[in-house]
Amino acid sequence: MPTRTTPGFTGPGQSTARSLASGAAQRGRLGRSLLVHGPREAGAGAFVDDLLALLLCEDPDLRLRPCNGCRGCRDARARVHPDLVVGSPAIWRESRTGGESIVAAARRWLMEASGAPVVADRRIVLIEDADAASEQAQNALLKALEEPNPRQMFVLTATDPGRLLPTIRSRCQALRLGPVPREELVGWLMDSEHLPADQAQMVAVISRGMAGAAQAYARNPESLAWRRRVQGELLALLGGGRAARFAAARELVADAAARADAGNEPLPARGDDETAGRAAPATAQQRAGALLVLDAWIDLARDLVVVAAGRSPLASAGEVLDGLEAAGRRLSAATAARSVRALERVREGVAGNAAPRLAMSVAMLAWPTIEDAW
Repeated sequence: MPTRTTPGFTGPGQSTARSLASGAAQRGRLGRSLLVHGPREAGAGAFVDDLLALLLCEDPDLRLRPCNGCRGCRDARARVHPDLVVGSPAIWRESRTGGESIVAAARRWLMEASGAPVVADRRIVLIEDADAASEQAQNALLKALEEPNPRQMFVLTATDPGRLLPTIRSRCQALRLGPVPREELVGWLMDSEHLPADQAQMVAVISRGMAGAAQAYARNPESLAWRRRVQGELLALLGGGRAARFAAARELVADAAARADAGNEPLPARGDDETAGRAAPATAQQRAGALLVLDAWIDLARDLVVVAAGRSPLASAGEVLDGLEAAGRRLSAATAARSVRALERVREGVAGNAAPRLAMSVAMLAWPTIEDAW
């Protein structure tokens, strides 16, 4: 694995995205606006750090960028470079003054970010979670992209590029992130997160190759233990009645909501319209808790599909969750697959405006039982 003093990208995987970025930079054909997108679990942070180092590296040999040894690379990775400006819908919301709206704050921030570079050839404007911005805020961003300063470059990140205005997407050079090959992710976890080999293997499997999820588990082992416990309870409910299921749904959401409220788990992004953040705290916590449970639940249901199809070694939780293989063998693959689709629909509803507790009850009704699975 590369080190911080070895030229090149140091994050795991993303060979296509890194090849596109590095190749275009060496040819001097890197666009003025880049869009880094992929699932939140893919961990855009490591790739963006590499990209910023590439853009602000001071090595005169373009083939060696990022060199990871110059001050430009170090400051870029630490997010302290004088020509790096970092913003996001959350930052715009927090920076409001007086009765200023989020859109007005975004416009003001974009104006301030358009200044001339201090030490580098160009100023890098990084906007994280751009897809969480409202349409009005995106229109303000679009104007900046349409009238670019020749010494300014934009880097946008998004988990769902479909939520960005088509006119923004059309002006950006896209760099897509995805899963990392397992062995490469294992090596990265051992090198960067200092995990022992067996634990790195387990984390890589459970995270399904997603570097961001793997890093989160590596840095918070208690979160991994919580996930196993939730999946174990859900697995046991395959043989439970409605009363037990509904009671379990309430308890699981309450426990997960408390974890999210305490900062033990990341709160899901909810968007950046003018009403964002004004919901009652309890409702926001319940929604966050339900999403955390559903994420673990969907992964469990997918594992049951794999086991029911006779492919047990591919199950992400097969080595750490007692009873998974026995339960999967008593379900048909079709039944398990229907539960995955049902849970995904429930998650979409909870991520929108569905009442979390009611949605979880619906999910419990869709959860098969061992007795009637065939």
